[in-house]
Amino acid sequence: MKLVTAVVKPHKWEDVRVALESVGVTGMTVSEVSGYGRQKGHTEVYRGAEYDVALVPKIRIEVVVDDADVAAVMGAVEQGAQTGRIGDGKVWVSPVDSVVRVRTGERDGEAL
Repeated sequence: MKLVTAVVKPHKWEDVRVALESVGVTGMTVSEVSGYGRQKGHTEVYRGAEYDVALVPKIRIEVVVDDADVAAVMGAVEQGAQTGRIGDGKVWVSPVDSVVRVRTGERDGEAL
């Protein structure tokens, strides 16, 4: 099992959700987060005054999947989130040692 984590632009969230559902993802955790990458935020203009935005709003999506489904899930996120501009996001994969479904006590593959 693997944990696929993605950080994407908020306006691309709906496209990513649809893409994930199209590859069979039935459950995910979504959080509103803030951060910055190489550019350390950006500058905006409000009422004629420039100001720095240090933390950029993003959406973090976490999905636990079977090893065989990792490539499809990563591809779906990439396809749904890509705009071709700086700040589109990142996708990474982490190993998962064990999973327990709290309601039933099912473990590992059965809990997915």
